[in-house]
Amino acid sequence: MRYLEHAEPVITLTAGPVNAYPDVLRALGRTVLYDYDPAFQLLYEGVVDKAQKAMRLSNRPVILHGEPVLGLEAAAASLITPDDVVLNLASGVYGKGFGYWAKRYSPQLLEIEVPYNEAIDPQAVAAMLEAHPEITIVSVCHHDTPSGTINPIDAIGALVSAHGAYLIVDAVSSFGGMKTHPEDCKADIYVTGPNKCLGAPPGLTMMGVSERAWAKMKANPLAPRASMLSIVDWEHAWSKDKPFPFTPSVAEMNGLDVALDLYLNEGPAAVWARHALTARAMRAGVAAMGLSIWAASDNVASPTTTAVRTPEDIDEKALRQAARARYGVVFSSGRGETLGKLTRIGHMGPTAQPIYAIAALTALGGAMNALGQELAVGKGIDAALATIDADA
Repeated sequence: MRYLEHAEPVITLTAGPVNAYPDVLRALGRTVLYDYDPAFQLLYEGVVDKAQKAMRLSNRPVILHGEPVLGLEAAAASLITPDDVVLNLASGVYGKGFGYWAKRYSPQLLEIEVPYNEAIDPQAVAAMLEAHPEITIVSVCHHDTPSGTINPIDAIGALVSAHGAYLIVDAVSSFGGMKTHPEDCKADIYVTGPNKCLGAPPGLTMMGVSERAWAKMKANPLAPRASMLSIVDWEHAWSKDKPFPFTPSVAEMNGLDVALDLYLNEGPAAVWARHALTARAMRAGVAAMGLSIWAASDNVASPTTTAVRTPEDIDEKALRQAARARYGVVFSSGRGETLGKLTRIGHMGPTAQPIYAIAALTALGGAMNALGQELAVGKGIDAALATIDADA
């Protein structure tokens, strides 16, 4: 059998970027309007209003014109001053990575770090805040995709709020795929984007900013201005009557417009439910095949990404190559400390449907069998189908 190594895959089941909804792809083909055309200015204001509704914010969110790493770095640069004491919560590669940005803007960095298959314990946060009343900013990654684990940000946020500190939340790969909103976790800066669970391409950041965070950033003379990293420059850009700091991503805004419509029209609870069911079916199938998930328990496993632990005698890169070549299915590798140790299967946006758990199990199990790992793929598929049927 001939495998087309570089042929376009049939199914992309990665942890992002993910497949975009067909309606979103069609929207990207709309006319690219001049950014000061009244029609575009009105559309821009409307998209921000939809984002405010989807994020359940009491004020308008900010849209930055770059994928969400821009928003995360901008949050560090804008909110953190040299006088701040930052507590970074690291339960994975991305959570740990935010600490490097934080230390760039303040040398006073504390950290709680746990094994990268576990979640942050709110009691540990409470103890750290009590031991260090000087802490002024706390940062946390809600879903650390290189591990497929979730942190309890609502409980953490309540502790941070009671302490009087500011909270920065990375919700890039969780918002839209599970019940999480900026004000639920009392976030002061909440960073997400359309390129994960909303099923749109990468290229934009959606950011919730509290009123006190606005005040702190404006009072920070070191906060970027006239810069790609500026948040404060975009505070009023939502208004059709205000200028843009620089040319916004017109086509990406067209796509986000439709992605938000799809999310709101389907109903957030229904969207979250299909993400959760797809992940449960995947985990059931993984266990039935004799494999294990990376997360220490189902309680901390993400509903938007399943990280499958790589058996010791399997080359993880070869596994992904075999799944792509034989089945046309693309998975994600780990990152940093998890690279080579796990395979990530995304359940986000249009692929957050139970049928894709069956496709993933078929490709994963079949690829492992091809590499000499004897797995009962049929048992895995049966277990996944039983989970889906039980939900119905």
